[in-house]
Amino acid sequence: MFSVGHFALGYLSGRALSKLLNVNVDVSLLFLASILPDIDLIIPGVEHRGPIHSIIVLFLAFVPVLITYKKRAIPYFIALAQHSLIGDFLTAGGVQMLWPITITWYGAKIEVTSLTNISLEWIFFLACLTVMLKTKGAWTLFHHHPSNMLLPIPILTVVLPTFFTFPIPVPLELVPPHLTYLTLFSLSILVDIESSLKTT
Repeated sequence: MFSVGHFALGYLSGRALSKLLNVNVDVSLLFLASILPDIDLIIPGVEHRGPIHSIIVLFLAFVPVLITYKKRAIPYFIALAQHSLIGDFLTAGGVQMLWPITITWYGAKIEVTSLTNISLEWIFFLACLTVMLKTKGAWTLFHHHPSNMLLPIPILTVVLPTFFTFPIPVPLELVPPHLTYLTLFSLSILVDIESSLKTT
């Protein structure tokens, strides 16, 4: 799945769980958590969708955060886990979900550039946008907060496949949602920088 789907599923799952647990969430951190397993794309010798996408590895790495922040951390873990459990499970090649217990690849193996995947990503994107606007989650991105300065990482996951075809090119049909996220994240950073400059 492309970052469009991961962002949408991360936001929707994290937001839903925050409502269930009655905790506040940081929208920027939800977006960051939703694409974090793709760090394996830039780690030499680590297979994409391999060990770093394992639910076991993700959980073990997240344990200190869960211990420290307790139920407030759970929405972020869900945003992180959906990356493998839903997003990459659906698309071609699958994911090594249970590494190191097994190296088996699990997944529905829908081709990432297929009409099915493109349609799913649009559905997830539109649902995310609707929820963000309805709950005013989008507006929280335009308030000064230190976590907004982490948004260059999600921006990178939008820019690289959209403009540089890394790791694979974004289908033309998914360029509009990619540009929407790019605009949203970039404006958030600019607003945060402007707020910081005004306070100094």
